[in-house]
Amino acid sequence: MKSSRKWIPWLRKQTGSSVINSTVKMKQNLDELKGEILKHLIERGFVVFHGQSRAMEPSPTVFWDCESYPDYKMFLQSAERTDVKIVVFHSREFSAGVIDEAIDAVKDADLTLEEQRSIARRLRELRKYAGFTCAIELSFDVQSRVYAFDLRTEWYDELSNILATIDSELLDEPGNEADEEGPIGGYFSRN
Repeated sequence: MKSSRKWIPWLRKQTGSSVINSTVKMKQNLDELKGEILKHLIERGFVVFHGQSRAMEPSPTVFWDCESYPDYKMFLQSAERTDVKIVVFHSREFSAGVIDEAIDAVKDADLTLEEQRSIARRLRELRKYAGFTCAIELSFDVQSRVYAFDLRTEWYDELSNILATIDSELLDEPGNEADEEGPIGGYFSRN
């Protein structure tokens, strides 16, 4: 078992460690923005392809700096200037089932009982976001390269960090062969 757990994001308040959040501070629910983006895409003449997230594609991917330039319209102007006609649109709605799976997985993780309880408590608090849009991704292709705009809510980033930690603690156990997506398929982020 590891001796120091100050890097565990949801224990920040207990440990007093400072953490810099590199994501854009977004609304708790991206539903309104989702509608606004879809309307803008159609108004600007783009063909909207409702696809899956492209973040894990093997194609070379360049991610837009959403922290410095959070306006999706600037991203889409780049697409227009390169004569892109089709934009892949993906949004993710959060499901409470992920919480149940994560709480089950944390019991098997290489964490102290106190850490397990703290994580489980925070996971239960995140359940209130069930049904919310937690992520929006826009992408397009130019010269065999994917250009992506990826917005996520803060709570979804926190959940992703929790799931990544659970996954890493499960993988640390000898003989554990967790699948490549992590303990909660589709919600694990390798950012």
